[in-house]
Amino acid sequence: MSYTMQKSAGGEFDAVVETTIESLEGEEFGVLCDIDVQQTLEKKLNEDFRRYRILGACNPALAHRSLQEEIELGALLPCNVIVYEDNDGGVTVSAVDPEQLVGIADNSALDSVAEEVHERFERVLDAVEAAARD
Repeated sequence: MSYTMQKSAGGEFDAVVETTIESLEGEEFGVLCDIDVQQTLEKKLNEDFRRYRILGACNPALAHRSLQEEIELGALLPCNVIVYEDNDGGVTVSAVDPEQLVGIADNSALDSVAEEVHERFERVLDAVEAAARD
């Protein structure tokens, strides 16, 4: 079973990153961290790597609800969304599947939050894909 949700996006890498961030904001997610993996690997290891960004996304209201049910869930937050150059020269946007992630906690009280986050991430990915076609 896959632990991510993903869409291919045409267009320029930085534009896809910006569209992804804007789409996350439209679903009330803030980006708490933005890790440039390519830059980090170059700086720390002197290694070349494809363009690859990890966006740590958090919806405060949903995070609060989740933490009230499962205090240890913070170890799994924020939810990561990645944007990377794929092997074919395109750009892929992928998000952790919150239903899979929350399944680790084995707490059915989190199911409704995971479903809501999943639906929001689907809309984000659909918006990124649609923007790439325009």
